[in-house]
Amino acid sequence: MLREAPRKLLTDPQWHALLPHVLPRSPAGRRIPDLRHRMNAIFHLALTRGDPWRALPPDYGNPDTVARFFRRLTHAGLWHRLLQLLHDASPDHPLRAIEPAILRATRRAARIGGLPLLLLIRRLGLRKALPAPPWLLPDPDLSETLARLTPTTAPTTRPALRAQRTLLGSLAWLLRATAGRRRIPRTVRLAW
Repeated sequence: MLREAPRKLLTDPQWHALLPHVLPRSPAGRRIPDLRHRMNAIFHLALTRGDPWRALPPDYGNPDTVARFFRRLTHAGLWHRLLQLLHDASPDHPLRAIEPAILRATRRAARIGGLPLLLLIRRLGLRKALPAPPWLLPDPDLSETLARLTPTTAPTTRPALRAQRTLLGSLAWLLRATAGRRRIPRTVRLAW
């Protein structure tokens, strides 16, 4: 399997556009001296397909520290804010140059961010940030729409009863499909 080329370091305009959204302090309240270096590490690993954190090159520092920082950023909603910013940004915005890295990092964060992150990705139309093909993932908007379409009156004739059973069967199948797959095969995740 061919590996992608490692990501270049963030340029100054890109870093200054990204800096207001990154957490500057540790949970203990101490300043993090190497924020830019950690973001470079996250983007480097995001652009290498499916590598674990331990595969991070040694010049980026301790992989556990970078992984912990990534989880903190995800829980703090960094990827939510960056996706919204990318959606609203002009084509010449500095973050547009690192959009692929942001979208790939968001893919890694999808498991931690859960359904709210998937819902935001779908609503913004940034399908490249989805961790798998859309038809394998939950679609909460569709399930809400289908729940409203369920008939509330009882049919009075046999053909109407048959039509309603068919409709309810179809709606039941669609509701199950909108929940997505319980487990997405690794081969599909890596190919997507």
